[in-house]
Amino acid sequence: MSVTTQQQLSEQEIIRRDKLKELQNLGIDPYPAAEYPVNAYSTDIKAGYSEETKDQYQEVCLAGRIMSTRDMGKANFAVLQDSKGRIQLYIKRDDICPGEDKTLYDTVWKKLTDIGDFIGVKGYAFVTKTGETSVHVKELTILAKALRPLPVVKVKDGEAFDEVTDPEFKYRQRYADLVINPDVKEVFIKRTRLMQTIRDFYNAMGYLEVETPILQAIPGGAAARPFITHHNALDMPLYLRIANELYLKRLIVGGFEGVYEFAKDFRNEGMDRTHNPEFTVMEMYAAYKDYNWMMDTTEQLLEKVATNVNGTTKVTVGERDIDFKAPYPRVPIYEAIRQHTGFDVSEMDEAGIREVCKQLGIHADPNHGKGKLIDEIFGEKCEHHYVQPTFITDYPVEMSPLTKRHRSKAGVVERFELICNGKEIANAYSELNDPIDQRQRFEDQVALMERGDDEAMYIDYDFLRALEYGMPPTSGIGIGIDRLTMLMTNQPSIQDVLFFPQMRPEKVQSAE
Repeated sequence: MSVTTQQQLSEQEIIRRDKLKELQNLGIDPYPAAEYPVNAYSTDIKAGYSEETKDQYQEVCLAGRIMSTRDMGKANFAVLQDSKGRIQLYIKRDDICPGEDKTLYDTVWKKLTDIGDFIGVKGYAFVTKTGETSVHVKELTILAKALRPLPVVKVKDGEAFDEVTDPEFKYRQRYADLVINPDVKEVFIKRTRLMQTIRDFYNAMGYLEVETPILQAIPGGAAARPFITHHNALDMPLYLRIANELYLKRLIVGGFEGVYEFAKDFRNEGMDRTHNPEFTVMEMYAAYKDYNWMMDTTEQLLEKVATNVNGTTKVTVGERDIDFKAPYPRVPIYEAIRQHTGFDVSEMDEAGIREVCKQLGIHADPNHGKGKLIDEIFGEKCEHHYVQPTFITDYPVEMSPLTKRHRSKAGVVERFELICNGKEIANAYSELNDPIDQRQRFEDQVALMERGDDEAMYIDYDFLRALEYGMPPTSGIGIGIDRLTMLMTNQPSIQDVLFFPQMRPEKVQSAE
C-alpha cells in the first residue's frame, strides 16, 4: 500500500469537471476575476418590494449560489442563495439571449450549470401569479463553478427537510454546513452580536480593548495544563497562553483604569460538550472596584446581551427556560456544599475533606490539595443544581491564588463564579494586589506542583515585580464566550458555536 495524492472522484465530480472544460471551450472563464457590482440582496428585496416601491427594484444586481432549478422549457425558475437568504429567479430564454445566439440559455444555463454554482444576475423584481416575490433575470454571469456537489436538503414553506446532522460532516466541513443549513449561520451571527454588545458595554464605560501575548514564557493566570512549543531563534520553550489575566493586570499597574480583551486561550486537557482545547474568553479588569461591583456590573451586562441577541432576557436552553434579568442569587460556596451534601466543610482540614469525598463517593486525587478537593465536591454534587444564573461566592483561599483575601471572613477570598444551566460561564475576583501575599501564594502553588498537581500555577517573577510597583484595588472577570453563546443560541455542544472545532485529522486515502 502506498499513499497517493490522487483524488478519488465520484461520478458527479467527474461530470462537473467535464462541464468546466466545456465552459472554457466556449470561451467562458468559470472563475472570473472582475468585480461583480452587487446592489441588492434577497431578503431586502422580499421585505421591501411592493406595488408602491416597485420602481426602486427595476435594476437589481444579485450574486449567490444556485440552490434549485425548475425547467419550464423556454423559461426556468431557480432559487438563488446569497449572503442574507434566498430568492426565486425567473430566467427566460429570449431575455438572457436577445439575439439569435441562444448558447447562454440552451447550453450554459441548462446544461453546464449545477446546484452550488455561483452566478450573478441582473434584472427587476416582480411578484409571480402565486404571490412570490422574485427576480426576472435579464443578464446572467457565471462567477464560480462548483466541482463538488452539495448534500441535498429539501426546503418547503421555509422548513428544511433531510438536514445534514452528522457531526463529522458538520464540524469538519463547516463551509458546506453553512450553505445547506441556514440556521447554522444564524448561530454565528448571534455570536458576533453577543461579542459586539460586550464591546459596546465596556467602551461606554471608557474601558480600552487591548491585545496581550499568546506565546508566553510562563503560562500564568489560571490552573490548567498548557500546550508547549519551541522558539527556534531564541532557543527557548514557549507556552500557548492559558489565560491573559497577568498581562491585563500589568496594564492596570501601568495606569489604565479599565482594560478588556477577547482572548484565544489554549488548554491541553480533555474535550467534551463544554470544552475545546482552543476557546474564547473575554477578560476585563477595572481599577478601584471590587467583586461586589463586578457582580452588579455582570448582571447588567448579561441582561443587555440576552436582550440584544434574542430580544428578551429569557432564553430557552433545551427544555429549560433561563432568565438573565437581574438580580441573580448570591450563594457562598460552603453554603452550597452544605445545602446539597449535608456536610459543612468550612472548618475542615485536608484530611477531613478527603473523608467527606470518600463518604460522597468522590475520587480524591492524592496529588490534589484542599482547594481542588472542595472544587471536586462542588462540581460533582452542587453545580448542576444551579440552572438560573447564580453567583457562587467566597471560595477557599487554597483554590484562588490570585484573589484578595476576604475582608471579613477568614480562610476565604473575594471571588465568585457565575453558574448557569449547571455550568460555569464566568469567574471573577477582587484581585490580589499585595505582592508579598502573592509571592507566598505562588510558592504554595509550587508545593502543589511538587506533589504532582500538573495544573498548579508557575511563579511569574515579572508579574511580582509589576505588583511591587503598586497596583490599585482592582476587580477582574473572565467570561467564557463559547459557553455564553451556547446558552444564548440554545446549542447543546461547544462544537456547535465554533466555526472550526478541533478534530482528529482525516484518514489519508491510500491506493495500491
